[in-house]
Amino acid sequence: MPVYEYVCDECENHYEMMQALSVNPAETVCPKCNATRSRRIMSAFASKVVGTHKTGFQEMKAYDMLGDRMDRLAKLPPISGARAAPDAGNSLPPGAVPSDSA
Repeated sequence: MPVYEYVCDECENHYEMMQALSVNPAETVCPKCNATRSRRIMSAFASKVVGTHKTGFQEMKAYDMLGDRMDRLAKLPPISGARAAPDAGNSLPPGAVPSDSA
């Protein structure tokens, strides 16, 4: 059963009442003055969040993706850097055997 907030029009008393959904708000009795002139007011509500749909999840996911991209970019050579001139150590593909045909 939900908890509703009411304000009494007779004595201006604010109170909460746990009621079924089928109860007519006009029939609610004020606990202070026993009048039936209460009106239901809007109130804040709480909900239980289950799973990954929690507050801030999308922001956390975005920051994780940004961190992954930055890690990948850090492994790339610098944009303004020049390529190293080929020499005996870097001119052959990995696993190739140098030949002595010079």
